[in-house]
Parts: sequence; C-alpha cells; structure tokens
Amino acid sequence: MHLPSNLLCVISVAASILAPGVHGQDLRVDVLDFYGLRKVTESQIRKALDVREGGLLPRSKGDAEAKVDQIPGVVESHLEAVCCDEGKTILYVGIEERGAAHFDLREPPEADVNLPDEIAGAYNRFLEAAQLAARRGTIDEDLTHGHPLMADGSARAIQEMFPALVDQNLAQVRTVLRSSQDEVQRAIAAYVLVYATRKPDIVNDLQYALKDADPGVRNNAARGLVALSVLEKLDPAAGVQISATWFIEMLNSLSWSDRNRALKALQTLTDNRDPLVLDQLRTRALDALVDMARWKTLSHALPAVILLGRMAGMPEPDIQAAWNRGDRDAIIGLARKKPK
Repeated sequence: MHLPSNLLCVISVAASILAPGVHGQDLRVDVLDFYGLRKVTESQIRKALDVREGGLLPRSKGDAEAKVDQIPGVVESHLEAVCCDEGKTILYVGIEERGAAHFDLREPPEADVNLPDEIAGAYNRFLEAAQLAARRGTIDEDLTHGHPLMADGSARAIQEMFPALVDQNLAQVRTVLRSSQDEVQRAIAAYVLVYATRKPDIVNDLQYALKDADPGVRNNAARGLVALSVLEKLDPAAGVQISATWFIEMLNSLSWSDRNRALKALQTLTDNRDPLVLDQLRTRALDALVDMARWKTLSHALPAVILLGRMAGMPEPDIQAAWNRGDRDAIIGLARKKPK
C-alpha cells in the first residue's frame, strides 16, 4: 500500500492489508456494483462470479477475473473491493468490451535508479505517521499550498521536510519517476515530487505518471495533480496549468481507484465550466460517467452526477436539487442530449 486514502481503504480481493487476523475471504459483499457493461449483462457477470450481496468475497481475485474474462465480448475485467463506506464493503466489477474506450498504460521502465536514502526514509516515516493519524481519525488535508499538508501534527512535520529534500534532489526524483524499474521507488517519487518549490516545472512529470503501469504510482501522481489544481484555482499567478485530458481518459480505466481519482480531479478542473473540457468529457467519457452516476453508493456516484450536470449546462443549485430529490436520471437524460 503506497499511501492510505483519505476516505476509503481500497483492498485487493483476498489481500492481506486488512486488520491482523482478518482475511479478504472473511469479508462479506454488502454492495455489488459494475461499470463498462454495454452488451454484456449484469446477470451474466453475476452468474460467472457466483457472488451475491451478503456472500463472501471471491477467494482469488485472479480466478474470479478469469471467469469474467470468459464471457463472450469481454476483453478484460477488473475486480476491486472498497472498504468501508458506512461500514459496508463494496465489490466493483469493471469490464472492457470489444470496441470500448481503452485507457492505455505504459510498459514498466527498466532503469536501475533509486531515490536518495533521505527521501525514501522520510517517506516511510511519513507513511507510519499517516497510518497512525488515520487510526485516530485525523486524516484531513490542506491542499491550498499546492501540496498536501495533513492536519495531524506528526505527519505534517514530515511533509514539511519534503520541499527542501525534493529541491535538493529534483533531477534524481524526476529520473526515478520516469525510469526506475522499482514501482515502489516510482510511487514515492510521484508522491514527493509535488512538494517541489517550482511547481509549474513538475506538472508534466506528474501528468506523465498518470499512465504508469503501477496503480500506486498513478494514485500518488493523481493526488499531487489534484493539489496543484487547487493552487491553480486559488492563485492563477502561480503559473500552474493542469490539463484535464489524461483525467478524462482515466475515466475509462478498468481500475475503480483510477476512476475515483479522476472524478475528484475533474470536479475541480470543471469548476469554471470550460466548454472545451466539457465537450471533451462528452466525446471521450459520457458512457463511463453515466455508469458511475448510477453506482449504488451515493458518495461514489455524486462526483459523476455533478460532472454530468455541468455538461448539461445545469446551474449548480439545480444539480444539487435534483440530487437531493434522488433524480439522477433527469441529470443523466439532460447530459445525453446534444447541446444546441
């Protein structure tokens, strides 16, 4: 696990990053949800998986995905369990059908390069402090500086060391992010790079990392870009410019974590309702957004609903009112209509 999430613990099916003595196969599926289904039906997937709400998670993620992959029309599948929204474990099943939009990832790099020990050591100490903070419930973060600063004093003190460490070793951090064969080293580089003082200079590196082969690298790069997008909004003079393009493409990822991160970033990046960005969303990710807007877990669906409402030209109060009424279909219907 490269970094504890602010809100949710994303777990691999039957993985061992749970509490001691608890195994993935001991967890029950409270919510089963899907994305990527066009011609393939939900009933086909349920039958292949033999999983139902109230039943246990599959014992093997790989075996379960192999069963789904055998369904005619499925190119690839991805299972991801998310714990815990209101104490519930959600199992997401994503599929890519033939001819569907595809989010390409790069092949893993092969260079034997590593970060300075000072950076790796500080990051590992930060992880320990962040995990303790999560247990205490002090997980809030301030992004207004263009990089995360946790409310927890111990974790924040370590984060405040990163700018100097990164500035002193900037070339090496960038090289590791782009070239290291070690995905853990790349993930650390992706996390710490955003603390560089000259933030406009590292935007391209983090956007490049959004297509890394490793999900931990993509996750940390996305987190950094979200912080930079907050700075861009609050202080245009900072010279930071974040492109929405790769986040829009990421909405078509097989990974729920990728999609979740992209949604959060795009909420900020569409605040100004740039018509070019909204048109790109419609062209490249309309079906993906509709899938996500219909997710059963409301906190996961809301960002997609907001983006669809903006695409439809709805004022923010109207989006909120429709959401409060439980009328997601009205927003989806308006978003599906071609703008005049």
